[in-house]
Amino acid sequence: MEVTQQQAPQNVGWIEVVAGCMFSGKTEELIRRLRRAQIARQKVVIFKPRIDNRYSANQIVSHNTQSLESIVIDKADEIPALAKDAQVVGIDEVQFFDMSVVAICNKLADDGKRVIVAGLDQDYKGIPFEPMPQLLSVAEYITKTLAICVVCGNPADRTQRKIANADRVVVGAADSYEARCRKCHYIPE
Repeated sequence: MEVTQQQAPQNVGWIEVVAGCMFSGKTEELIRRLRRAQIARQKVVIFKPRIDNRYSANQIVSHNTQSLESIVIDKADEIPALAKDAQVVGIDEVQFFDMSVVAICNKLADDGKRVIVAGLDQDYKGIPFEPMPQLLSVAEYITKTLAICVVCGNPADRTQRKIANADRVVVGAADSYEARCRKCHYIPE
């Protein structure tokens, strides 16, 4: 849900979470919200984890190639100092940060900032992907994005891993993953 001027809290910060599976438009939605904040001449700062270098080293990039300049960081604890003067803080691929990102987002919101994060809510096995469950529980606004199942065409909320690798985090795109619905998703052996 987009936060409108009529709905936006006044003189207080808040957290917005955009969650879903791969290819569901999470980063696209994050970029849309951040661009609107830029158009409104708000001070915006955007972060991405260094591990996500799929499309660009220094931009957040959606699968449909929309992009925005970002600051690449290794750890969530780098965010507060870099976001000190921002009114709006965007964080892409938030699932790649540790649990400290939850307290950091809360502190930023407590300091009056609009915090918008996007990330996978489930891993490739369909298990909740920390820190997303915790961020969802403290967010004022939540958007769950759905993709289209590549097998049957139904709404998809799962990420199917197509490659053999048992690690929880394997950065990849269409070469390694595809969107699946609940019925068509399976856990690789």
